[in-house]
Amino acid sequence: MAQKDIKFLRVTYLRGPNLWTYRPVIEAWVDIGELEDFPSNKIPGFYERLVAWLPSLVEHRCGVGERGGFLQRLREGTWPAHIMEHVAIELQNLAGIQAGFGKARETSQRGIYKVAVRARNEQIGRAAIQAARDLVMAAIEDGSYDVSGKVAELRDMVDAHHLGPSTGCIVDAANERGIPSIRLTDGNLVQLGYGARQRRIWTAETDRTSAIAEGISSDKDLTKTLLASCGVPVPEGQVAADPAEAWEAAQDIGLPVVVKPSDANHGRGVSLDLTTEQQVAAAWTLADKEGSEVIVERFVRGNEHRLLVVGTQVVAAARGEAAWIEGDGVQTVEALIESQINTDPRRGVTEDFPLNRLVLDEDPALVLELTRQGVARDSVPAKGVRVLVQRNGNVAIDCTDEVHPEVAAQVSLAARIVGLDIAGVDLVTEDISRPLEETGGAIVEVNAGPGLLMHLKPASGEGRPVGKAIAAHLFPDGDKGRIPVVGVTGSRETALLARLVTWLVHLAGKPVGLACSEGLFLDRRQVERGDRAHWQAGQQLLMNRRIEAAVFENSAKMMLEEGLAYDRCAVGIVTDVHLGEALAAHDILDLDQSFRLMRTQVDVVLDNGWAVLNANDAQVVEMAPLCDGEVLFYAESANTPALQAHRERGGRVAFIQDGRVVLAQGAQEFRLTELAPLPLLRGQNTAERREALLAAAGATWVLGLETELVAAGIETFDAVRLARHAA
Repeated sequence: MAQKDIKFLRVTYLRGPNLWTYRPVIEAWVDIGELEDFPSNKIPGFYERLVAWLPSLVEHRCGVGERGGFLQRLREGTWPAHIMEHVAIELQNLAGIQAGFGKARETSQRGIYKVAVRARNEQIGRAAIQAARDLVMAAIEDGSYDVSGKVAELRDMVDAHHLGPSTGCIVDAANERGIPSIRLTDGNLVQLGYGARQRRIWTAETDRTSAIAEGISSDKDLTKTLLASCGVPVPEGQVAADPAEAWEAAQDIGLPVVVKPSDANHGRGVSLDLTTEQQVAAAWTLADKEGSEVIVERFVRGNEHRLLVVGTQVVAAARGEAAWIEGDGVQTVEALIESQINTDPRRGVTEDFPLNRLVLDEDPALVLELTRQGVARDSVPAKGVRVLVQRNGNVAIDCTDEVHPEVAAQVSLAARIVGLDIAGVDLVTEDISRPLEETGGAIVEVNAGPGLLMHLKPASGEGRPVGKAIAAHLFPDGDKGRIPVVGVTGSRETALLARLVTWLVHLAGKPVGLACSEGLFLDRRQVERGDRAHWQAGQQLLMNRRIEAAVFENSAKMMLEEGLAYDRCAVGIVTDVHLGEALAAHDILDLDQSFRLMRTQVDVVLDNGWAVLNANDAQVVEMAPLCDGEVLFYAESANTPALQAHRERGGRVAFIQDGRVVLAQGAQEFRLTELAPLPLLRGQNTAERREALLAAAGATWVLGLETELVAAGIETFDAVRLARHAA
């Protein structure tokens, strides 16, 4: 079937809530051409080839709603665009990035489909949809396809572009609580929350992590001095300028000793249980390569432990174990390390593995440990002879429930002494269930930015919800890090409406940002001219720490090509459901299709938020049941059927009566501004402007503004003067 093909017509990354879903997706328009006449059940061997390559597709339920549902559709006959959707999802899942959502829909043109697939990262999403097309074509043409190679390639992309496990677990925990997030770089710098309510994280560091505290923690000798002065048990030690001084210090302290760099991390350059001058000298040379100074300190017997402190609480603990090999009289030490240690599925080279592979060429400390025992890499230990390969660095056995309360208190105190809000505290003890005073244990390091993987995916024991603990530390007591966000969509004076809402919120005393088709405004100051009703400008508002409220004008084109700039909003305003050239270009050709697009603004209203809807537009009225929060209807006439019925049910409404704006709930009415004197309502589009005024009054009322302030704001708003002032 070489004459058949699947061609991409366009591929778009929708970064925010969109026509398809709340989450970012890759939307691909594909032309399947003659394959429209060849569903999967009409292509000999297609089903067998695809399932052989991707047997995990059996987990896809598809529209059938049960395991194996998608395979049933394949057997019955479905089209390549739908198959591409599921393949793109599965390739991402196999690469280690969760993607569950997908849709494939026909357009008005025969053979052309829209395929939308959840994509947490644009580069990975684009690669996955391209790979899905190539794999499906290979199965159609009875060709070859290296699935494992493509999955490995995608996994490398995940490692390069996706959030690391430490940052990712915090972001996921925040999102589960309804706290929004914005990735600020290609790395692990992430904003949680919006505007003035935001916090920032960088792996396991936060914007509460003091630079001074981080500097102290990187100086091991200074850290020990501070801890000792506050009564925290630490091993005595001193800085050594050269090997001779290190040996002298070791004799003063008493053998055995530890030699380590003063400011290295992850156990690099650390040598334990040293008893001879030769060992100390070799360890000093090793440590000197890793840090600015070398410390010699008393060796504390016991197991290495890492305790995670968040705020003032120990939330997780892990214990280390030594790595040994056992001789068989045949294999060399290096071969035994590979066969007995590195084959452990818990070991790997990426952050997804709780234990690292041990490679002699990459870790001089391993070679030093072997040398101390008179063993070389090519030595062949006799059968049954055990050789110690690594004393530390395998901290991945959960022991959180074993930590003695006094140990937890001392560890928490150590983090506070250094000044870290999140700390990884290393201690050595023979039994963490007993106080350090009883075991002779001691705290040896306090680290900023600790890795979280050992607690999330320990090599043994229960994983701990450390991301949840950090999110709670940053946003306590139900705080979701949100500012009031107002979204406006439709075609009836939406820019004017957005500016009027902004003016009213400003009068309430909040620094407010506005992204609209007339520019980008920060607290009434225009910082960018031209059309800024787009995703990037919206993100600029949400990242601004000064902004306490934000207003967005959202065009249909923007929602179709980028998605909304925010995940949820306090107020969503819809003026009308309309058709236009921008919609036709996206194959939205009737009002029902436009409705599905415009409802996006209502879909994202928070459960404690409001949809402000035009009661004169029948399709806008139909959006009311879709709102997770409450609804305010507006219309010029109080007798508008939808508005009147809503008011009779006790709902909030806005209308015009006797030439004045009226806000009402049930029988209660607030009569506001007289409209006749307003310059805003002179000239063209007065009907649409009256609607905009009503929508703005209603929106700010449900936001909590006093009706007197709303009235004053309407009276003082002058669109022409405001534009001149902003410019």
